[in-house]
Amino acid sequence: MAAKFLEQSKVVTGSHDRTLKIWDLRSRACIETKFAGSSCNDLVTGDGSGTTIISGHFDKRIRFWDSRVEASSVNDIVLQGKITSLDLSRDGKYLLSCVRDDSLKMLDLRMNTIVCSFTADGFKVGCDFTRAAFSPDAHYIAVGAADGSVFIWNVDTNKVEHILKEHQPWFGLPRNAVTAVSWHPYGSFLLSVDRAKTAVVWGDA
Repeated sequence: MAAKFLEQSKVVTGSHDRTLKIWDLRSRACIETKFAGSSCNDLVTGDGSGTTIISGHFDKRIRFWDSRVEASSVNDIVLQGKITSLDLSRDGKYLLSCVRDDSLKMLDLRMNTIVCSFTADGFKVGCDFTRAAFSPDAHYIAVGAADGSVFIWNVDTNKVEHILKEHQPWFGLPRNAVTAVSWHPYGSFLLSVDRAKTAVVWGDA
């Protein structure tokens, strides 16, 4: 379901089989398996040293792992729905999680506490792997909705700033969930993709 670099020669993956695995790219082998006890829908690596792994799970938990030890996760955070995605702000201070209770939660990783919740009328998470994302400056967050819309919140005001509508119904069905969004790393362009295999690039114009 997800893969991220831990360091130049190591990758961590999170899987439907309820495991996280660390892979050595030089030997092309799994060198460690962490047993999470719940399907992992997404993960991020939390620091530049490649030691912290944060994973989001079907059982509504965000788990924190130390890649240097074989112990289980510590200081789990339990939310009110399945965790569909995780994203880190560029400075590594904030974690964004998309949750199947039709909300997004922002955590301050310095305190491991939820500091903001984002909801809106008409916003519903479309699937168990819907991906939300911080903008490069972390002042905005974007996520796709079950009805094919893309919602953008202003983090500073906690208000919806834009609702983008371009994704068309799928074979005449009213719902065509947008499954993932991604910001251009150096500008304001946004990419969104849906279940009908359509990609849309959004700009300021």
